[in-house]
Amino acid sequence: MSEETHAPSSSTGSLDLLYHVSRELASTLELNTVLKRVLELSKDYVGAESGTLIVLDNKGKALDSIILVKDKLIHETTEQLGFTLKSGLAGWVAENREAVLISDTSKDSRWKKGNESSGQPYKPKSSVSAPLIQGKELVGVLTLTNPKANYFNENHLELVEAIASQAAIAVSNGRLYEESQRRAQAMGAIATSAETITASLELDEVLQTILAETTNALNVEAVSLALLDDSGQNIVFKAATGKKSQNIIGLSIELGQGIAGWVAKSGEAIIVDNAHDDPRFYASVDQNTGFRTEAIACAPIRSLKNIVGVLEAINPIGRSFREEDLTVLQGIGNLAGAAIERAQIFQQVQQARSRYLELFEDSVNPIFVTDMLGKISEANFQARELTGFTNEQLQEMNIHHFHQADWKALGSELANLKSGNIVSYESSLLGSQTNGVNVEVHVRSIEVDGSEQVQWILRDVTERHNLDTLREDLASMIYHDLRSPLANVVSGLDVLEMMLPDDDPTVRTVLDIAVRSTERVQRLATSLLDTSRMEAGQTVGKPEPYAFAELASEALDANQPFAEAKGVRLTSAVPKKLPKVLVDGEMIKRVMINLIENALKYSDEDQEVSLGAKRDGQKVRVWIADEGRGIPEKEQERIFEKFARVRKTTTGNTAGLGLGLAYCKLAIEGHGGKIWVESEKGKGAKFIFTIPTV
Repeated sequence: MSEETHAPSSSTGSLDLLYHVSRELASTLELNTVLKRVLELSKDYVGAESGTLIVLDNKGKALDSIILVKDKLIHETTEQLGFTLKSGLAGWVAENREAVLISDTSKDSRWKKGNESSGQPYKPKSSVSAPLIQGKELVGVLTLTNPKANYFNENHLELVEAIASQAAIAVSNGRLYEESQRRAQAMGAIATSAETITASLELDEVLQTILAETTNALNVEAVSLALLDDSGQNIVFKAATGKKSQNIIGLSIELGQGIAGWVAKSGEAIIVDNAHDDPRFYASVDQNTGFRTEAIACAPIRSLKNIVGVLEAINPIGRSFREEDLTVLQGIGNLAGAAIERAQIFQQVQQARSRYLELFEDSVNPIFVTDMLGKISEANFQARELTGFTNEQLQEMNIHHFHQADWKALGSELANLKSGNIVSYESSLLGSQTNGVNVEVHVRSIEVDGSEQVQWILRDVTERHNLDTLREDLASMIYHDLRSPLANVVSGLDVLEMMLPDDDPTVRTVLDIAVRSTERVQRLATSLLDTSRMEAGQTVGKPEPYAFAELASEALDANQPFAEAKGVRLTSAVPKKLPKVLVDGEMIKRVMINLIENALKYSDEDQEVSLGAKRDGQKVRVWIADEGRGIPEKEQERIFEKFARVRKTTTGNTAGLGLGLAYCKLAIEGHGGKIWVESEKGKGAKFIFTIPTV
């Protein structure tokens, strides 16, 4: 015989229950408190022995629950809640969104008897369950149970539905309140992490701080961090916490491999509750570490919208991952990206500075670094050796105290350095133990620790100056010591020419060779003298009008025997109607003789050397072209320097002092003209100069 059915004591009692329920709902937003009071009041007024209230999220997933068995409060795990929703009466109610009354649980398949304790005989019960619906959203399920079959009736069902209707509002509000609290906690965790993570610029320290903040914020068993390598095709684990975490450091996996690789490739943050059931899971990591991965939350590390790595949190302690955890992880990941980039840049700057200091200190040249006013901040070993001062003494000094700057080259207030130019000049450096050292100074603006500084590189050119002085003395000696005996030779040759018979061609040829050779020596001596004068600032000889064609013809005639001896064709392309030029005739003729002679030196048999000219505005443009080996581009400016010659090639060097082109440059520029060379290696050379017309 069935048990007696009990209805609520009275309508007044029902109203009293609903009144108490509404009061409880209005008194707090704390979800757990609301759940507990609603369930306690419902159980007492309906006459249930036990009750369950399950809260669902907006995806229908169990979010929280409370169970009362008599007066004992029980909490279920997320997995247990999932089983209840999947297999129990609450699951049927949630799926169908319909309240249900089960008078005898032994006769209803919706009641799963597998939940009973094993070994105990099953006793029929009575149960009533109703969905909590707010608007159109299912927010929970309320279930009440009495150990007696047929205890509950339709009145109980109506009362439970009424309670569920009011409880739905409270649960929805409590859920929103709890969600807002969790979000606030998440934002607080991110804010706390931001201050800590950005406190250091040391990369290793930054990585360890990121791990610690992630562990604290999410309360997980382990955290790992991986960064993209230089190829951008792999991620490499740089830091980790947890059991045998060192075994993962240095592990490299391809983009797309494993959950971390998938996040790095896709750029999406994910939560994987059951890692071993996910096909993306990379089991080798657990095998290497001996760590058991259950759940993973993984977020990309971004820097300026670019993915630079991933951050993994593994196995939350005593709970499951929530969406808020992913928000926190993404926030820390974004902070980590900026912090890691700053630390990497700082590390690169430190390494670059270290390399600079090594090069600075080990340089063979003295180097000073000063502010814009010349106060010395740094000086390398060679600078200390050359000046004889210590580093401390130099840092109390100004570079202008022992060095005369060329302000014309530097510009007022170092203006010529502003555009990044390197300014060079020669000066003398005074030291504590020297009266003066000839130096070549190279000055440029540099940036040091964010401020503009000046770098002064000094090269000791004392030996070069000594060599130049020796060359000058030698040239002067050659000129002065040759002039008198050379004049005697010329006079003697003139006497011989008058004494020799005209009918002896052999003797006449020998005499002609002697005369031409003497003329070459005279030209060389005169060029040496003119070069010295023009370098000293003296003007060229007195310019007079000359027919250029006559000067060109004399220059060609002077070189014709040399051309014939080498088998080189010497041609002219000088128009006879060119305007007269205003020049020192002898100097310009010597310029052309030098250039033609130079072209012949570098020409081979059956090649051609040509002399040409044309009018070019108020000037005459002249050129001497050959078909020789050419001049490398890097040599084309240097060859006009005094004593400079084209460096040795596979074809060998050609004899000479390197004075001819230097003289030509001084002579042409002394006339207000210009001289330059156009050449390609292996395709000959073309020397061009301009001189003024009358």
